[in-house]
Amino acid sequence: MNENRSLDKDNRYDIFIDESCHLENDKLPVMCIGYIKVKSTDYENIKQELNSILKKHSVNRELKWKKFSKAKLDLYFELVDFFFQNPLEFRSVLVKYKERLNHKDFNQGLHDNFYYKLMYFLIHPNNIDGEKYRVFIDIKDTRGREKLKKINEVFNNQYSGHSPFIQFQHLHSIDNIFIQLADFFIGAITYKSRVSLGDISNPTKHKLDFINYLEQKSGFNLDEGTEPWEVKFNIFDHQPKQNN
Repeated sequence: MNENRSLDKDNRYDIFIDESCHLENDKLPVMCIGYIKVKSTDYENIKQELNSILKKHSVNRELKWKKFSKAKLDLYFELVDFFFQNPLEFRSVLVKYKERLNHKDFNQGLHDNFYYKLMYFLIHPNNIDGEKYRVFIDIKDTRGREKLKKINEVFNNQYSGHSPFIQFQHLHSIDNIFIQLADFFIGAITYKSRVSLGDISNPTKHKLDFINYLEQKSGFNLDEGTEPWEVKFNIFDHQPKQNN
């Protein structure tokens, strides 16, 4: 599904969301959900520049953390440089100790409901007077339509029918470079966190080289949260309480 670009205005932004290690019973200790945010009027130019970088490095397939290649480190470094040199924003919610999640603590009976709360905490800080947002989410499973309906309900209820988040839509990540870039950043965050928690005992050197570069450019450790007011590169570190 392609985005409808007819809503572009100076006060409109597009938010492109991906998630990593999101399954409840995948035996991984962390999960992360994050987005790349771009002003709607900047979308086309930045997209073209990102695609030019991929073309320069002879990449004609989807950019994904799971397909990380040592041979493409120069590409990955250039993408990081481009992000920090251009009007893009990244925000994420990192959940550590996923096995501690007790949905009763959140007055919820399903892992899906926790996902909706994460989605809310992820994008709610964008509620700035006069700004409107379209939100595009990578399709993860066959229940996408049901999830979109629920997300719409959450925000409509929260804002009494006047939500600044005017559109929620699914996209295939293969069709959108901004979702792919979000995937790459949250992939690095979850990898570093898994290493820190001892879930990966023999980490890959070239992945750590990229993580070190991203940490150097952002000024933050990827397995730790940033200051709440950080705008350019924000990580909200959520750790469920220890079960008694």
